[in-house]
Order: sequence, then structure tokens, then C-alpha cells
Amino acid sequence: MSKRNNQAAKTAARERLRQERERQAKRDKVKRQVIVAASIVGVLAIAGGIGYAVVQGNKPSHWESVKDDKLVKPANTSGTDGTTVVIGETSAKKTLELYEDSRCPICASFEQTVGETIAKDVKDGKYKIQYIGATFLDNSLSGEGSKNALSALGAALNVDPQAFLDYKAALYSAKWHPEESDDKFKDDSYLIEVADTVDALKGNKEFQAAVKNGTYDKWALEMSAKFDKSGVSGTPTLKMGGESLTGSDGQNAPMTVAEFTTAIDKALKA
Repeated sequence: MSKRNNQAAKTAARERLRQERERQAKRDKVKRQVIVAASIVGVLAIAGGIGYAVVQGNKPSHWESVKDDKLVKPANTSGTDGTTVVIGETSAKKTLELYEDSRCPICASFEQTVGETIAKDVKDGKYKIQYIGATFLDNSLSGEGSKNALSALGAALNVDPQAFLDYKAALYSAKWHPEESDDKFKDDSYLIEVADTVDALKGNKEFQAAVKNGTYDKWALEMSAKFDKSGVSGTPTLKMGGESLTGSDGQNAPMTVAEFTTAIDKALKA
């Protein structure tokens, strides 16, 4: 091979090497750009996720936002906020005030034992009852079942007073009342399932829509606020003429039919 050809071959080899180095440099540059871009996207995604979480965390809960809703008062109520719920014969001279929380297990025991006696007395015109619903167990146990059940009771009351009483009895029944720590009443589907055991509410589309749409959620908060202002500290609490009705211990609500009958007869005579 001539010296000229040998030199040309070396020059060509160097040129190919140079071109290959340039191509590799370009590939490395593109790779670095892709990595940087991916890193930026990752950082932005993380930041966006954190930002979204912060925004969601700062959004008011459903029950907090309900405070600003327009108040819809159920039929068969009275008072400025529709929180006066009195059921019974107008001829009955005295009224039994009944303070209850839907999640309260003691309220459930009371209703399962004494509820039928109260229902019969009211039907016979012996006295009227005034219902004051509480939701404090949602705070102490966490959850929203007390508020949701109270809203559903408002929907039942809007149908008619007897539907309200029957539905309340069903919610407190041994079959349907959950354990205190089980927030089952937060589920609209469960409340509607219980309501289907009440003749006036079974398959009632208007009632079901009110439960699902939370029509009486604001009313439930107003009723709960009424309980909070009452000075009553626990449920069940029974009062007549400003005096508490108690069982044999002189402190707690009467939990048997015999104790209740003794207490109510005394209150009616006072």
C-alpha cells in the first residue's frame, strides 16, 4: 500500500471516529435532557399531588358545608327552625320530652323495652311526646351515623308522624340497631333498607330521595343544636313539666315498663 493510501485510510478512520463521537455526544445529550425532563415531571407530579391533597384536606366536610345550606323543615314540625316535634292528641294536657341519640345503645334498649308502652299511651291520649334528637355520639365515637339517621327521621316525619314513630322504633330494634362502635347509620342504603320495614315508607320514592339527597341534613344539625342547648348531658333522658323521669335509682331513665309506669303516673299527677 502506498504512503498516500495509508495516510488516506488513517484520515478516513479518524473522520469516522470523530463522527461517531459526535453522534454519541448527541445521544448522551438527548438522554440527559430526557432524564431531566422526567425528573421535572416527577417533581411536578409530586408537588401537584401534595397540592391536591392539601386542597382536599382543607375542603370542608359534608356536614361542615351543610351548615351553609338552605334549611328545609319537615312537615309536621313547628318553631322557627322546625325543631319542635310534638306528636299526640291535641287534647292531651301534658307532654313527655324524649331526648335520644340514634346511635345510643341504651336508647335502643329503652325503646325495645318501653317503646310500645309509650306508643300506646300516646295513641290513648294519655300524653303527647316531644322528640329532641341528639348527635353527640358522632363526636365521641367518630362518624356521622347519628346525624344521618336524624336526617332520615326528618324525611320520615315529612311523610307523617306515625311513619316517624314507626321508623324510629325500627332503627332502635334489636334486628337493625348496630353496635355503638359500628357507624352503619352513615349509609343511606342501610337507612332505606330499615325504612322498607315500615308500611308508609316501603318503596316510598320521595322518602328515599330525601335520604339520598340529604334534604333534611341541615334540619338534623339544627335539631342537634337544640339538644346541645337543652342542658341534657346524656340519652335517653325523659322530662315532663321540667322534671326528669327516673327509674328506681333516682338518676337514670326508667328502663323497665314497671319503672316507667310508676314515673309517668307520678309526673302526670304533679
